[in-house]
Amino acid sequence: MNKHKDEEILGNLVTAIHKLENCREFAALIPEVRVNLVYALPGAKTCHDVAAVDGRITAVGGFPKASGPPAFGASDHMARLIIEARKYEPEIDAGINFKCNEAIIEIAKSYCLAYGWLFGWIDRTIEPEGVTSVDGKSMPWKIQTLVQKSGGLPRIFYEGDGWGKEPLFVAIGKTAGEVADIGIDIARRYSQYTGF
Repeated sequence: MNKHKDEEILGNLVTAIHKLENCREFAALIPEVRVNLVYALPGAKTCHDVAAVDGRITAVGGFPKASGPPAFGASDHMARLIIEARKYEPEIDAGINFKCNEAIIEIAKSYCLAYGWLFGWIDRTIEPEGVTSVDGKSMPWKIQTLVQKSGGLPRIFYEGDGWGKEPLFVAIGKTAGEVADIGIDIARRYSQYTGF
């Protein structure tokens, strides 16, 4: 590993985490599975090449709070998602997940429209049994299906609920700071919508 690049990625994650922790509105976007924020090394091939928040981000006292510091190998699901997404868009290095509901879907759609970004969703109910039952097969299927259905890789998309799965949004981008800003922007719009 390149020590300088490792430090750059961890530093960007620390800055992005602080942004989220200082945004009270983002606490309303924390799902039951909590939030993770990931940032991958160039050419990342495994979860150990992707830095994430150790223990994820939860809500404490009405504000988002990281459970631990960022570390390489601290995420599985979001790390695999970024590695898979890069097969379609090599400049994608970072991602964040957050809560999904009908209001957030409408807000995220209009947000994408304003930026000229693709918006998409993954229907977990049509996931083939041969994919769900084999470890590591689900993510390639999800991203491939998303890209085919959307006509490209959306910057913001959600996974619909499946059996025992919480519906979630994902925003992807070039840096952890960039995707944290997307989450904060959507959280502030959601706060205006809900009046909180």
